[in-house]
Amino acid sequence: MSNHTRFKPVRLALLQLLLLLVLPASAICAEPRVTVIEVDTKKQRLELFLYDDKGKPFGTFYRLSKFLASKNQKLLFAMNAGMYQVDRSPVGLYIENGRTYKQINMRSGTTNFTMKPNGVFAVSANGPMVVESNQYKKLKVPMRIATQSGPMLVIDGKINPKFSVDSQSKFIRNGVCVIGSKAFFAISETPVNFYEFARYFKEKLNCKNALYFDGNVSSLYSTDLKRSDLKVELGPIVAVIVKRL
Repeated sequence: MSNHTRFKPVRLALLQLLLLLVLPASAICAEPRVTVIEVDTKKQRLELFLYDDKGKPFGTFYRLSKFLASKNQKLLFAMNAGMYQVDRSPVGLYIENGRTYKQINMRSGTTNFTMKPNGVFAVSANGPMVVESNQYKKLKVPMRIATQSGPMLVIDGKINPKFSVDSQSKFIRNGVCVIGSKAFFAISETPVNFYEFARYFKEKLNCKNALYFDGNVSSLYSTDLKRSDLKVELGPIVAVIVKRL
């Protein structure tokens, strides 16, 4: 496989000795284990997938992989990417291959998605971005792909102030942030609350803006890691694919 078709999986280990020196035991216990997939959009092309040629949601990585194989393509990386309805249609903005399937959703409410500010992960000709939904509406750049989710985890270098460090609402969670041309897709391997997950993006990945994708449904596919999660039927899926040789 040529270098320009590869993506870079990174499992970020805990620096436990250093933590013992500078953090109390409670903070050490709270430090999450997180798997991160780094995708350089200058070298790899990110895609969004939701429906097959017959308009049926893919739902699983297996069905997406099988569909791609029929088109002489191979799935390298995939992750659920944005909240969805029971019929697996997106709750908010969804753009695939430049086509807008659903407009941006600015409704308020009590769900994670409507916990303001929520945000958008998108890729334009200028590269990837994570941006608050109200700021996204002001952009005039055509997007090749975009998916809306929420809440924002990190906003302009600060953890979302609505998160509580002591929250007992802990789940496996996944999300995304962007640094330059690189997108970092993260999934926790242990249950975490919003604050713990946001802190990981801010302090470990040094991201200025990070977006939450989802909770219990959080799933990862990686050929390099030999991993293909199967938890529930998924909605939007972000992926890196290549042509089969």
